[in-house]
Amino acid sequence: MTTVPDGSRDERTPAAVALVLVSHSEPLAEGAAELARQMAPGVLVVPAGGLEDGGLGTDFARVEAALVRAAQDGRSVVVLADLGSAVLTTEAVLELADPDLAARVRVADGPFVEGAVAAAVTAHGGADLAGVLASVAHAGSIFGPLRAAPDTPGGPVPEIVDASPQVDPGVVRATRTLLNPLGLHARPAAVVARMLAGYDATVSVNGVNAASVLELMKLGATQGAELHVEATGPQAQDAVAALTEAIDAGFGEI
Repeated sequence: MTTVPDGSRDERTPAAVALVLVSHSEPLAEGAAELARQMAPGVLVVPAGGLEDGGLGTDFARVEAALVRAAQDGRSVVVLADLGSAVLTTEAVLELADPDLAARVRVADGPFVEGAVAAAVTAHGGADLAGVLASVAHAGSIFGPLRAAPDTPGGPVPEIVDASPQVDPGVVRATRTLLNPLGLHARPAAVVARMLAGYDATVSVNGVNAASVLELMKLGATQGAELHVEATGPQAQDAVAALTEAIDAGFGEI
């Protein structure tokens, strides 16, 4: 992976893992691909949606062409499909594909849109095929069922947890106020995740993994919210410094 001085990825160098988005709907595939490209400009994202006549369905030739394009220059390919029959079409293409190409392609198991965003940002950070696949699977586990509030005042009493801060000399900490008018939405969340991929550090923001664009977005942090940053690892200090500088600059949006 080629990096630039701030530790982020050089977007002029294509990522080693490309994405193919197979959908029954051409607009859905194109829209998801455009979203993923916005989150990770250095990743090749190829849509393969709909039928040749514009109708709904999956087209063998379109999927085949998308896989060939994505796999050029020796790239590995992660495929995301919207429905089961899209997976079947992809598998049919791979059965007849050149063995070298087929060996570099994996069909991911995870949500279509969220998985595409997570995979693109992870690939942009320089992850290998296994790492990108894992990010798609993780995307499917982030948005679990909501917990119901107690029906009556006499309902179960929540367990009281000791929230007193624990001092750990190996953790680098910082707190910043979110300045963006729209809060920590998709674009700044992707900026954070891409930026931190260049550091040998594990970083969290308000308790969630700062390398995950979806976990950051799930925070629902709005303008004025406090962001508590913690990091460990050899480059923790540098990672926190870069992140706090980006927060203070409003991620280029103010």
